[in-house]
Amino acid sequence: MIRAVIFDMDGILIDTEKYLYRYWKQAAQEAGYELTHEQLLRFRSFSKEYAEPYFKKMLGEEFDFPAVRRRRMELMRAHLETYGVEKKPGVDEFLNWLTANGYKKAVSTATDEERTKNYLTRIGIYGQFDQIACAPSLPHGKPMPDVYLYACEKIGERPQNCLALEDSDNGALSAHRAGCRVVMVKDLAGPLPETARFLAGTAENLLEVIPILEHLQCGSEEGVRG
Repeated sequence: MIRAVIFDMDGILIDTEKYLYRYWKQAAQEAGYELTHEQLLRFRSFSKEYAEPYFKKMLGEEFDFPAVRRRRMELMRAHLETYGVEKKPGVDEFLNWLTANGYKKAVSTATDEERTKNYLTRIGIYGQFDQIACAPSLPHGKPMPDVYLYACEKIGERPQNCLALEDSDNGALSAHRAGCRVVMVKDLAGPLPETARFLAGTAENLLEVIPILEHLQCGSEEGVRG
């Protein structure tokens, strides 16, 4: 039975993936490199320890990942300071539905704790979550399972009793490796075939997760009765 829902942040709660995509591309171009659409999509949710070798494998060992990353962060920070943080559609309604139906709620993100609190506070939902788990404080980031295992531990639930919501293949793999059920909520792209094989479902937005979750619960109850 699903007792908790664990949210990725970028692309699920806040509408920032499109800007991360844009500013990684711009920062790389400024350094003399051209990143393709496919390369940028496959990179999403990679933690720094996996992102750097990923880029160097594609672009060469001379690629100055720390410098390009700093420039991307400068561009992103300037954008958010100018235009603010955008909330994804259906966030408030879905969080209210989860609360009304007794689900625990947590966040599992590759973003550091300070920025996570800042972003979620700015869109008015920080206090809605029982726990926040941030990958930078852990040995390994996504696509390894550490941050989802940590989130499950913090909310006191076994991974198999948690539903993870992700928008990227690397994030979905992290949750799957932890033992969570996973639904991909589409943002920039849908799942790759290897990801689709282990998903419990896909949704166009957060409100479409509700019937998927209800179906999973019915299946759990039938399994218990059987």
